[in-house]
Amino acid sequence: MEHRKNYRNATTYLRNLKGLVTLPIITCIEDLRALYKRRVPKMFYDYCESGSWTESTFRDNENAFKKIKLRQRVLVDMENRSLKTRMAGQDVALPIALAPVGFTGMQHADGEILAARAAETLGIPFTLSTMSICSIEDVAAKTEKPFWFQLYVMRDRDFVADLIDRAKNAGCSALVLTADLQLLGQRHQDLKNGLSAPPRLTLKNMLNMSLCPLWALRMLATPRRHFGNIVGHVDGLTDMGSLMSWTAQQFDPKLNWDDVAWIKERWGGKLILKGVMDPADANLAASSGADAIVVSNHGGRQLDGAPATIDALPSIVDAVGQDIEIWLDGGIRSGQDVFKAIAMGAKGTMIGRPYIYGLGAMGQSGVATAISIISKELDLTMALCGLRDIKDVTNSVIWRQ
Repeated sequence: MEHRKNYRNATTYLRNLKGLVTLPIITCIEDLRALYKRRVPKMFYDYCESGSWTESTFRDNENAFKKIKLRQRVLVDMENRSLKTRMAGQDVALPIALAPVGFTGMQHADGEILAARAAETLGIPFTLSTMSICSIEDVAAKTEKPFWFQLYVMRDRDFVADLIDRAKNAGCSALVLTADLQLLGQRHQDLKNGLSAPPRLTLKNMLNMSLCPLWALRMLATPRRHFGNIVGHVDGLTDMGSLMSWTAQQFDPKLNWDDVAWIKERWGGKLILKGVMDPADANLAASSGADAIVVSNHGGRQLDGAPATIDALPSIVDAVGQDIEIWLDGGIRSGQDVFKAIAMGAKGTMIGRPYIYGLGAMGQSGVATAISIISKELDLTMALCGLRDIKDVTNSVIWRQ
């Protein structure tokens, strides 16, 4: 009887305490980032929120959007607005897709599944990374609509062929081939933190994880703590050490345009090439049979000193905008950034960090919050620029001094 009384007293105390705690008001993506930083171990926060070498391109991706000004229009009919469009032949609620992000299941337990569910609910595509924690089959079993799969090309082409076949069998509706990671960029934060999945049980890591108790409890409760697309699918790979060694050796520096033709033939469906930053490569991509290209510098995590993606976009649109669908990835932190990318010629965008902030901060509801924030900002910006349909956005909305 006594323990029941204690239990009731504790429950009442916690209920009253909950009423006194003020939850943060989330108004923008930056609010999610601040909350994310407090709730996720430093190793995985740094993996998301850093770039290669001096991180100049990582910073420029975001800052370049701030230099673009918009023309405000007034006294126009703003009713019945629509953000609906199509990306790679697929109807989408707004012109964004969730970009492939490795280690997503380390940002929050079962992270890829939760992000895919949020995207599915809000009517936009989710892209699963080859380096995901939840496997292709895991995500397919826990979602109802097709998602996209991102492919890294390894030296072991039998494994690559198997990955493509697994994506087809899971019903994935598009294949996103990442073209800019034949060699890994020099990522100082990841090296300093000893990035791994799961984290190595060093004193430093254990102290850091102890500061994120909810994250730790969720990770203990899930069996998904390794790279699900790789462990169990490659002979001899059973532990963290061999896995990290294998992936470090397996990215193929010989990947070239001939391989794109082989991948397209093997896949047989919609193919998107991600990582194009130069008009010459854009022309090759347009002639490769791909259905879309993504102007991307890997979030500033590959070639430090490369231009911001929004700065690289116009020349690529001029070169191949009539021949292939062009999207933009990198630096987007708001719906207004999406609007600017569309105005500069992109037909769609991909976002990575904003939804990771939401995932780490609040799980599936956090991803939905990030998407909803961007959607509302995009809709409001479009209206204040005097337009009602995202398909009508052109560079005429850009203010020029």
